[in-house]
Amino acid sequence: MSSWRSRSRQSNSSRISEEQINDLVSKLQMILPETRIRNNDRVSSARVLQETCNYIKSLHREVDDLSERLAELLETTDMTSSQAAIIRSLLM
Repeated sequence: MSSWRSRSRQSNSSRISEEQINDLVSKLQMILPETRIRNNDRVSSARVLQETCNYIKSLHREVDDLSERLAELLETTDMTSSQAAIIRSLLM
């Protein structure tokens, strides 16, 4: 058997089927806040993937914002206080 055929069979067996892709897109749709509301509506896979990207970006921005707020809080907190002990325990 030629190496091309061997590679072709291997790549076919490792590919994700259209059914699996549709299942994964449906699962994504279920966990996205905006698409969960419209669950009964048919949303294109491209739209679900775009909204997933947007949601992940918004989560990154939220993490950055919370990190900045925490840094500001730590700068204004007496590190020997009970508040500082609570903050340290939450960070661990």
